[in-house]
Amino acid sequence: MTDPSKDDGDSTDFGWVDPDEFDRDTTDAVDRDTTDTVDRDTTDTVDRDTTDTVDRDTTNRGDPTGTGGAGDSPATDGYGSVPATDDVGDPSSPWHVPDSPVRAIGVAIGLGTLGIALVLVFSLVVSGIGTAIGGLSIAVSLGLSLLLGQYVAFGGLALGYLLYRGFDRSGIVSYLGVRWPSLKEIGLVVGGWALILVMVMVISIVLQLLGPEPAANQSAEIAMQNPAIIPLLVAASFLVIGPAEEVLYRGIVQSRLRESFSAAPAIAIASAIFAAVHVIALTGGIEGRLTTIAVLFFPSLVFGAVYEYTENIVVPALLHGLHNAVIFTMLYVVVAYGDEIEELAEAGAMLLPF
Repeated sequence: MTDPSKDDGDSTDFGWVDPDEFDRDTTDAVDRDTTDTVDRDTTDTVDRDTTDTVDRDTTNRGDPTGTGGAGDSPATDGYGSVPATDDVGDPSSPWHVPDSPVRAIGVAIGLGTLGIALVLVFSLVVSGIGTAIGGLSIAVSLGLSLLLGQYVAFGGLALGYLLYRGFDRSGIVSYLGVRWPSLKEIGLVVGGWALILVMVMVISIVLQLLGPEPAANQSAEIAMQNPAIIPLLVAASFLVIGPAEEVLYRGIVQSRLRESFSAAPAIAIASAIFAAVHVIALTGGIEGRLTTIAVLFFPSLVFGAVYEYTENIVVPALLHGLHNAVIFTMLYVVVAYGDEIEELAEAGAMLLPF
């Protein structure tokens, strides 16, 4: 090392400091800092944040850009990791994608209304086919109406919407939540049906006290006039009606609302849309139709709550099918054995002790 008391005036010696030591300091300290500290920060921290957090947000339900903005299309990768529906609606969740509530409601109403409009169109198609070939039997006409009006109208609309948003097959399965139900979920189906039964009984008592007469359902009227088709309607409840309606109104409408709302308002709005679109299947005055729509709102709440809890579209589909099947079965019993039931009821009344 150069003696600090001796300065030969050479500017390359930097005064008394040895050039080798100065160079070693700058290389070992400064270079090590920039390489180990700065580079590590940008690689491990920043890149990990943008990959794991931002991309995961935009992959699931509602981001067309991959940058965290609102929209109706997911990012172009990772469709198989759609989050649980309760996570989507929770603003504090990293899965939540902010979106306009007004827009979400508009999309939900639009999808629900378009679905029922397609049902009407296909009903006209079936009627036209019948007219063109000189008439269809009630069973064939009903079968075509169910297949076209449920699978094609409701199911096709749901599938088309998800394809429009960019989901592939695995993404669609994940978004809807399609899987075989567990024993616990089967128990929820039975428990949900029991709850609906109690709700309907209470509502019936209230309606008897208040007076408004519910409107009649066209399908029920057709079934009562043609009891032979009721077994077909029972089977269709599980295989066609329940799955198709639940895929659209719970799997699509309710899930779309969950992208902007928490569980309770999403379920309530979806249930209101579901009940309201049934107006086309009702006969009678406005008061009667509004009464029936109000009644339908409550079973729909149970369908929505079960879907929210299980995140499995098969569960509300089974519950919906069971609910309809029980109603059709009761209609069949009343129509086919009404006289015998009335006689048994009268005989039983005579045995009452009071």
